[in-house]
Amino acid sequence: MTKTSNTKTNTNTKRFDLEERTLAFAKKCRDYTKKLPQTLSNFEYSKQLIRASSSVAANYIEANEALGKKDFIMRIKICRKEAKEARLWLELTEPKEDSLQIQKDLIQEATELMNIFGSIVRKC
Repeated sequence: MTKTSNTKTNTNTKRFDLEERTLAFAKKCRDYTKKLPQTLSNFEYSKQLIRASSSVAANYIEANEALGKKDFIMRIKICRKEAKEARLWLELTEPKEDSLQIQKDLIQEATELMNIFGSIVRKC
């Protein structure tokens, strides 16, 4: 009985860790956009990046409150799609040299989130 309780707790902990991770990703993307040079293209890409990255976090929260398995899978697929889109906008931005590593790290995080959500979909 203790084993089942621990497994459930670990699953719930992982769920909330991913909620925190997606929220952190959205916040880091927002902060990154504030450091970009103010060009027309960066302005447009920043708006799209903020929308996509925050959608990852919002849809993951929705997935955790899903009404059923189909709803859960649909929300996770949206998370994966939005993470992929966020990665595109990150790649299109033109940061100053001092923000290149931040851009690279965010692209890596978007890729990891895509892989996590893809894995969740495959396991359902």
